[in-house]
Amino acid sequence: MKIGLDIMGGDYAPKATVLGAIAAHQNLSKDQNLVLFGDKEQITPILAEHNFNPDHFEYVQTTEVIGMGEHPTKAIVQKANSSISVGFQQLKEGKIDSFASAGNTGAMLVGAMFSVKAIPGVLRPAISTIIPKLKGGFKIMLDAGANADCKPEHLVQFSILGSLYAKHVYQIAEPQVGLMNLGEEAEKGSLLTQTTYPLLKENSLINFFGNLEGRDLFNEKADVIVCDGFTGNIMLKLAESFYVLTLKKGIKDEFFDRFNYEQYGGSPILGVNAPVIIGHGISSPEAIKNMILQSKSMIESQVIEKFKTAFSS
Repeated sequence: MKIGLDIMGGDYAPKATVLGAIAAHQNLSKDQNLVLFGDKEQITPILAEHNFNPDHFEYVQTTEVIGMGEHPTKAIVQKANSSISVGFQQLKEGKIDSFASAGNTGAMLVGAMFSVKAIPGVLRPAISTIIPKLKGGFKIMLDAGANADCKPEHLVQFSILGSLYAKHVYQIAEPQVGLMNLGEEAEKGSLLTQTTYPLLKENSLINFFGNLEGRDLFNEKADVIVCDGFTGNIMLKLAESFYVLTLKKGIKDEFFDRFNYEQYGGSPILGVNAPVIIGHGISSPEAIKNMILQSKSMIESQVIEKFKTAFSS
């Protein structure tokens, strides 16, 4: 197993990414190798400072970095020797089994779509994220920002992707799917949700719970939340703010502690032909470590093959 990591991506790279890789190494077996993409000259001193044997990692030297503010499509094309571009090229060629970065989110989406591409049958891949439940455990929400405008058939596919991901990566036996809406009744909502509801209800590949309201975001109703990327991204950013607010107010609470993004690593792009994970731009070493372990879980679960089987029919 070869887990690819962009060592140059993120606001605190390369130090945070290197330290995260060191921490993750302790949780990998001998046949699970980390492949670091970036400038080795910047990486080596950090490894030496922490007395870490550089031979534990594999390296792919790159000379360019795609900045957070750069135009994703232009940067992918114009910076062919960037850590993100080279990482996706190796993922496409099968030289690595997964690729993760806390760098430019748009570049990660473009790279995933144009290098490894969408699984045949998948109309639009989606970004998924974790939402903690009040009584323990969590929900998976998608789309969290890749597709601001969606059609009913996109939400149906998101429900299939989310269900399979919940079942095979997080071992939720019979995940229930909820459609985020402004009311519980089937006839409530926008044209998008009104049209999507009956399609989800009749779909045999999912266990449809019904509509969810905003107040259901953190309760026990459903295991997978489906919505368009505009709605999902707003809910995600609002949820993330709770953890920051509790820190500023000096509030210590187990539930709000679980809003800390570091625990979950990153957000996978579901629906492409290989495991691809996008980390938060402000990812700490702990977040990078968990993003690497998340990549490992996706590879081990063979969830991509599960996606391909579901959409081949």
